[in-house]
Amino acid sequence: MNNRTTKLLIGLGVAAGILITKLFVIQILNDKYKRDASNNSMVYETIYPTRGIIYDRNGKIIVGNTVSYDILVTPREVKPFDTLQLAESLGVSADLIREKMAEYRKNRSRIGYQTVVMLKKIPPENYMQFAELQYKFPGFRGQMRSIRSYPFNAGGNLLGYVSEVDADFIKKHPGEYRSGDYAGKTGIEAAREQDLRGEKGYHIYLRDSHNQIQNAYMDGEMDKEAVPGKDIVTTIDAELQQYGQELMQNKVGSVVAIEPATGEILAMVSSPGIDVDVLADISQHYSEIAKNPYKPMFNRTVQASYPPGSVFKLVNGLIGLQEGVLKPSDRYPCSRGFPYGNGRRLGCHGHASPLALLDAIATSCNGYFCYVFRNILDNKKYENIQESFDVWRDYVSSFGFGHKLGSDFPAELGGNIPTSNYYNKVYGKKGWKFTTIISLSIGQGEIGVTPLQIANLCATVANRGFYYIPHIIKDSPGIDIDPKYKEKVYPKVDAEYFDLAAQGMYMAVNGGGAAGGTAFAAAIPGKDVCGKTGTAQNPRGADNSVFICFAPKDDPKIAVAAYIENAGFGATWACPIASLLVEKYLTGSIREERKYVEDRVLQGDLMSRVKKD
Repeated sequence: MNNRTTKLLIGLGVAAGILITKLFVIQILNDKYKRDASNNSMVYETIYPTRGIIYDRNGKIIVGNTVSYDILVTPREVKPFDTLQLAESLGVSADLIREKMAEYRKNRSRIGYQTVVMLKKIPPENYMQFAELQYKFPGFRGQMRSIRSYPFNAGGNLLGYVSEVDADFIKKHPGEYRSGDYAGKTGIEAAREQDLRGEKGYHIYLRDSHNQIQNAYMDGEMDKEAVPGKDIVTTIDAELQQYGQELMQNKVGSVVAIEPATGEILAMVSSPGIDVDVLADISQHYSEIAKNPYKPMFNRTVQASYPPGSVFKLVNGLIGLQEGVLKPSDRYPCSRGFPYGNGRRLGCHGHASPLALLDAIATSCNGYFCYVFRNILDNKKYENIQESFDVWRDYVSSFGFGHKLGSDFPAELGGNIPTSNYYNKVYGKKGWKFTTIISLSIGQGEIGVTPLQIANLCATVANRGFYYIPHIIKDSPGIDIDPKYKEKVYPKVDAEYFDLAAQGMYMAVNGGGAAGGTAFAAAIPGKDVCGKTGTAQNPRGADNSVFICFAPKDDPKIAVAAYIENAGFGATWACPIASLLVEKYLTGSIREERKYVEDRVLQGDLMSRVKKD
């Protein structure tokens, strides 16, 4: 052979060797292609993971799991069967079975060889009856699935619910979910879905030429075990949460309790809310809940934007001190309010006059804080009111108002603090002044805040000038919370001034000043409660009742904000509700001489006062 022929033969030999080696690897060593080719003869049976358990801060289970039984069907594998016998074993009507099968036949091309859920959550006794007769019904099989259980009534709005995913949800989470899967939709369930859901597994079975399942593929070697979801430890005190819900029964509004030293949310009550009894089967109750005029699915703690009322006077007072336009000893008169031209007057209740700062806080004087706000806006170091207002707004924002706090709870809104540009557009650049926006002096007008933000203000005063971003999840094995929840946030007011705010709040509850206080009913012997009442005007009905408090004064363990719609003065309803929550948390019970207050709150029904959409 010539050299050319030799080279050609060698080349062909090498190519053949490579081809043979490749075929050997594909067919003998690597079974990936074999498996791909066999996919049409494989049946994947999903193994659903156990969803993670949710605990309260004290180790109580507030969301657990229980077993649910479903009936699945693979329509193309179904043989003629006794419809009546199947229906009797499952505890349903024969007509329902016929309707289901007719629907599957109609969608035969779309379903193909898929297995679909025919019946959900059938009773255990029916599941056992079906299991004994399953051999008579080819194409049908049972499946056990864990569903949520609620051993402790810790609030449906707080916990959230789990429900079957729809097409839109699947589209938003490509590759993560398929029809028949469940996911957290609201509350903690939604916020920690990635941790709680776990990872699905599967069994693989072979199907013969008649589409009948035969045995496990490769003796189960390629099966995948489900990975359980991670357990979550919350900051919630389940007993305090439950007590808060009892106090808020038949009232519209919110109660939020925070541990000031950590920013951990102890209780988060939105009323009326979703009862935990309906969470496990939310789909059956969804229409009824959605039609409720009191909107129980609306979480007022983080989604409602309210005028804060007089509790906001603390912010204006602190800004005035920091800006140097207010001294604690400055005294201003108040004769049933603040007159501001053309016979107009921002009204106030009767009290001693004139007052200095601490008494003004204790007695919640409107006139005093009108003077303070005027001095902030008329500060001569600024060229015009637009500049001074922008400085004021920057201070307010540093307290956590006008934007989201950044809580780990879903659906949090930021509220509203107006800008100078807003007023320029409404009144013209030179068309507004202090008297135009005087209502901001007392937390009215265009200000909108959430109850969570008000509670955070209370925690900030309790800490004497800083807060931790309120959050609802704690560190636990396998779960690390964002480091930002462990960092102090400082408003743009020096710590020394917060002592004055705390002292004024102490006098509001315990007296000691010249003018008396507005929150004597919040006093707890030996606990040095500090509080501030608020009455927020409401264009849709009676005034809203507002109260914030913390205790003890010098070692605060809890800060509470109560916001009750259409309930009148802050001292009438919000004050007793918040103070009862504080007493329950600090002492474990309500003292005998305050039982009448507790009874009044528990029996109080304010629902008829609220205007419904």
